[in-house]
Amino acid sequence: MKITILSVLIIVSASWHNYSKPTQALLHNSKPSTFAKSLITGADQTEKYLPYLKGKRIGMVVNPSSRIGDKASVDSLKALGVNIVKIFGPEHGFRGDASNGAHVDDSTDPKTGIQVVSLYGKSGKPAAQDLAAVDLMIYDLQDVGARYYTYLATLHRVMEACAENNKELMILDRPNPNGYMVDGPVLDMKLKSGIGFHPVPIAHGMTVAEYAQMINGQGWMANGIKCKLKIIPLANYKHSMPYTLPVHPSPNLNTQQSILLYPSLCLFEGTIISQGRGTYFPFTVLGNPDLKGQYKFAFTPKSIPGMSETPLFQDMECFGLDLRKYDTKKLIKSKRVNLSWLIEMYKAYPFKDKFFDYKQSKQMGNFDKLAGTTTLKEQIIAGKTEEEIRASWEPGLTQFKKMRQLYLLYP
Repeated sequence: MKITILSVLIIVSASWHNYSKPTQALLHNSKPSTFAKSLITGADQTEKYLPYLKGKRIGMVVNPSSRIGDKASVDSLKALGVNIVKIFGPEHGFRGDASNGAHVDDSTDPKTGIQVVSLYGKSGKPAAQDLAAVDLMIYDLQDVGARYYTYLATLHRVMEACAENNKELMILDRPNPNGYMVDGPVLDMKLKSGIGFHPVPIAHGMTVAEYAQMINGQGWMANGIKCKLKIIPLANYKHSMPYTLPVHPSPNLNTQQSILLYPSLCLFEGTIISQGRGTYFPFTVLGNPDLKGQYKFAFTPKSIPGMSETPLFQDMECFGLDLRKYDTKKLIKSKRVNLSWLIEMYKAYPFKDKFFDYKQSKQMGNFDKLAGTTTLKEQIIAGKTEEEIRASWEPGLTQFKKMRQLYLLYP
């Protein structure tokens, strides 16, 4: 008998935090593209994997973006009788109540009573004792298609732990909202970090399941070990398909605009320029107090619990670019990371020696680690044109595109 999830779900509305209600509504109420109406996520195709879960002790790597219909996948599967024994939470935590970069401790989920193991605290990956009581792991996280996003490092570590402990990993695949783009310098592995874990460009154009196949196929895990994967693929999906996320994937990517701008704007986290953390519209604006007089648009970062407690330039007026109404169709048409904003901001900023000083700016990342190369910073300082910069990304970018083809599941 085919199980239809809508017949058993109690439809509820959930958000990451109280602060997110207006922005959550923005995403949830956005009309999906007509191309995306028939798209079905891996998680929503319960008839394809529920029988496989029967009789197994299940561990789940999940956060608030992990949904079946309008309900958290943990809650949904538990209601369907799945024996979930452990939850593993990435950056921001399982229920999404931790700010970017914040230490997250192990806990017990008050709603279900299930133990929650943090993968963004003292431990980077599940320990052997964490997996001892688990027969099968499920990975169900919404990625955004950018190398900086820490969930790629989480995926690698979970796969590695599963391989080391002889556990199978089921991936409930989800669309890449930036799947149309493959662009940027390929990471120099000398700069490997949590915001750049593999030799891929800034935008990789792959879904999580495709990326997992690449990690396996390229032998990127310790000693070249392989993780046994069981993939529940998307139905009716193409990489070029516009996709509006029904739930924002992390606290500071809280609108579709921010998600589409993220591959281009996250580079600024290695500079003295604010991307709007401390506002309710992060990753859609750029500014700095020292740009007063050069730009009319201004915003003032504030402390926002669960989102940005101590943002750059807190309570200081920042002047710069308002990209909230920028036509993202231009990005989609170009299929490129936008470098013009980085070049413009560097030229406009009066104190050039401070622009790339991430220690002074107290932001999330070293610019070189975000860029994946030491040369981009040098090229910006030297006044190189965008085309000159792009030329230096070859042949690495073309070689990656060729290699990527080996692991694609969708057109």
